[in-house]
Amino acid sequence: MKKIKPKVGQESVWDYPRPPVVEAVTQHLRIVFNQEVIADTNQSYRVLETSHPPTYYLPISSFKKETLVEGVFSTACEFKGIAFYYDIRNRNRLVSNAAWGYPTPKGVFKVLQGHIAVYAHKMDACYVGNEKVQAQEGDFYGGWITSKIVGPFKGAKGTWGW
Repeated sequence: MKKIKPKVGQESVWDYPRPPVVEAVTQHLRIVFNQEVIADTNQSYRVLETSHPPTYYLPISSFKKETLVEGVFSTACEFKGIAFYYDIRNRNRLVSNAAWGYPTPKGVFKVLQGHIAVYAHKMDACYVGNEKVQAQEGDFYGGWITSKIVGPFKGAKGTWGW
């Protein structure tokens, strides 16, 4: 693995801390699914953790009504607590386990209560500002990659041991 040196205005995921941190975001975030904007906000959070692109958490209130469907799947994070997953539905299209949130997050992550993260690869498009993000590789992590973030990123095949 060779770390990419960030240029001016970029961040390296290798400079992000472990344990992770959470920070407020005022950039415009938008999610498109089934050819419609299903979430839109200028008030969100991002979680930054070593080797991972940022994971963005949008307020539940920023999602189009009846888009989030509570699922039955859950996972545990040593830092944030128990995550519960959501299916996303818009008109006649549904994708399972496309989003997750922490109903009772722990510690500094309590600010994520009432917020939802979405897997970019399961949506038509996700945007930070006017830039369409690339999804973090793999099915476990949900980071959003923009031109302001450099890696390499954990998640792709062969990166589990990082």
